[in-house]
Amino acid sequence: MPEVDLLRALPKTKRNITQRGEAKSPEVIAAAREYGELYFDGPRAYGYGGYRYDGRWVPVARDMVAHFGLEPGMRVLDVGCAKGFLVKDLMIACPGLDAFGLDISHYAMINCLPDVVGRLHLGSGDRLPFPDRSFDCVVSINTIHNFDRAGVLRALREIERVGKGRAFVQVDSYRTPEQKDLFESWVLTAKFHDYPQGWIELFEEAGYKGDYAWTIVE
Repeated sequence: MPEVDLLRALPKTKRNITQRGEAKSPEVIAAAREYGELYFDGPRAYGYGGYRYDGRWVPVARDMVAHFGLEPGMRVLDVGCAKGFLVKDLMIACPGLDAFGLDISHYAMINCLPDVVGRLHLGSGDRLPFPDRSFDCVVSINTIHNFDRAGVLRALREIERVGKGRAFVQVDSYRTPEQKDLFESWVLTAKFHDYPQGWIELFEEAGYKGDYAWTIVE
């Protein structure tokens, strides 16, 4: 269960943390957690501020294919796939790879890329609607921390259940009290977060044996 940075090729996003903190309110948090149009394509205060495909996940997908030794005919699942950008780019990175996604957002499903229509499933990461060991690899990026602690445990166990041993999870974290304060002033959707060691202990409690990495707001 090693730490590995599979998102190193992703361009760094400039965040206006002060502006987000000033706009943050219980109403904004509630709206963001609906994962609808406001979250994806509304004002930046509610989430992405416009979630559009630009190919930035292609090098990440290539790194995932190389890291996990993925080959044509293998099945991959992206838990928390949003509009399916990584699903599309995994199939670009490895033609013949059978990539699928799952997301809780109905808005994301009906606004997904045409290339992934029929490959995305509406559902929750803590109750994956797939048989045991039905995917060669399962990835989940900045998603499972949106559950409470019990939900995170369920999601990690579901990832283990439907996969065959190859897995990658990235979650919100921080290494210092200052980073924690900064994160808490910024975050809208994460219900559970912890220092890396706390996350590692949670992975062990869930029986999660895959790879992992942290998203740290700086």
